[in-house]
Amino acid sequence: MTGGLALLERAVNYTLGSLLAVTPQAMSRPTPCRDWDLRALLAHMNDSLLALYEAADLGRVDLEAPADPGGDPVAALRASACRLLGAWTGTAGGGSVAVADLPLAAEVVTAAGALEIAVHGWDVARACGLDRPIPDALAEELLPLSALLVTEVDRPARFAAPVPASPSAAPGDRLVARLGRTPGPIAVR
Repeated sequence: MTGGLALLERAVNYTLGSLLAVTPQAMSRPTPCRDWDLRALLAHMNDSLLALYEAADLGRVDLEAPADPGGDPVAALRASACRLLGAWTGTAGGGSVAVADLPLAAEVVTAAGALEIAVHGWDVARACGLDRPIPDALAEELLPLSALLVTEVDRPARFAAPVPASPSAAPGDRLVARLGRTPGPIAVR
């Protein structure tokens, strides 16, 4: 589980950096996630972090929607991220997590979490007007995982169709393009 945990930690650290750009004025901005403004994206991210925390703490993920934590969504996300990493660091390692009564290896859960957290960190940066690519080393590890974790069954409901990207594009650009986002420089707003 050390590899999955290390990947999760790097994704969380990248995303925490993106959260530094969030301001109250940015909450209504659109995001690369279809039909979501920044406030909705932050709420979704908090739900995801809470589910990943449950996975480590309880060994299962309940698919019920958690209550809205209210207050400052960025502060809630930072607190959830710290609690999440603490919970996974404190696990004995290995084992499985029940997701909707389906057992998954803990490393699969942490890898899926890392993918979601990193890509949504990119989404947050874009919504805030920042060109903040996912670090190359992190993206290179997430690219093959994205092919396993995001299939055509997930499209168009959870992910948009892939966007063309050059094979010579940066790994982060190829990753977000594979997940239906348009990489490249941000247009000036």
